[in-house]
Amino acid sequence: MTQLTLKEIARLAGVSRTTASRVLNDQPHVRSELRERVLRVVAETRYHPNPVARSLALQESRMIGLVVPRSVHSFFSDPYFPRLTQGIAEACNQYDYTLSLFLVQTPQDEAKVLPKITSRGFLDGVIVQVGQREDHLIATLADSGLPMVVAGRPEITEGVSFIDVDNVEGARNAVLHLLKLGRRRVATITGGLNTAVGLDRKVGYEHAHTAMGIAYDPALVVEGDFTENSAYQAMEHLLQYHPDAVFTASDIMAVGAIHAIQHHGLNVPRDIAVVGYDDLPPALMVTPTLTTIRQPVRRFGIQAVTALLELLKHGSQPPRQVIMGTELVVRESCGAIRAG
Repeated sequence: MTQLTLKEIARLAGVSRTTASRVLNDQPHVRSELRERVLRVVAETRYHPNPVARSLALQESRMIGLVVPRSVHSFFSDPYFPRLTQGIAEACNQYDYTLSLFLVQTPQDEAKVLPKITSRGFLDGVIVQVGQREDHLIATLADSGLPMVVAGRPEITEGVSFIDVDNVEGARNAVLHLLKLGRRRVATITGGLNTAVGLDRKVGYEHAHTAMGIAYDPALVVEGDFTENSAYQAMEHLLQYHPDAVFTASDIMAVGAIHAIQHHGLNVPRDIAVVGYDDLPPALMVTPTLTTIRQPVRRFGIQAVTALLELLKHGSQPPRQVIMGTELVVRESCGAIRAG
């Protein structure tokens, strides 16, 4: 049986080819009676659009890129990224898009990959994982005109579409929880302070101290880099200042802190309470189980795709800027509940 064309579908429905195309692509501004006529012909003829021809006609590739800059070193070791990618991939499958992953790990990668990513017709749009503050990848992609959503708060937000969680409020709630439990020397192991997420969670730590009228002690603040080893070393440094609690900017770092505390013969949470951030698998695998701030990582990825598709459908102005909430999850490591 010969495959019908869009032109023939339009003729059978008694409408223009443009109207038939708008109906098949579920676009607005088509009178209901015309839409019904086209859909009736499609059902009667069992018409299936040729996906290649449809893509060319619409100048769509039906491909979305996930771009990870070279300043993100923990893509394969931090459980945050697989969960984020899972959400992005699920949304791409739901909306019939193909996901392409681009790891820009060196300047040579950037020089080779960026022209391909930004070439006309290769990708419909990109989701870019935010990196370090001095990373120019986001600015380069923004200048290309390719529709883009940034995963995380970029250094410059004006005119940029991005999705993030409220890291300041999440960290504030974590530290307030410890202070309200009676802990008074609450340390923090920050994420990299050359990243927005590291800075925001440090600001939340400071806000909690201000809210409780407790003086900020810079000796209790040590920078990590979102790795377990960096937190282990940071915790060993902090022990000389006798903290009775520590807030870490990720669950992976909380694991490193707990191991350091236990290595020195101290008990979590009796001697030092610990709260992390993420609520990913390490939170339940460590002993004691980890009190943490839950951020909706998988839903975050889905929402990033949704925001990008909004840009593709309606244009980039105004930019879409979405801030998602977090939740404190209380387990054993903070001392609020006893181990089972």
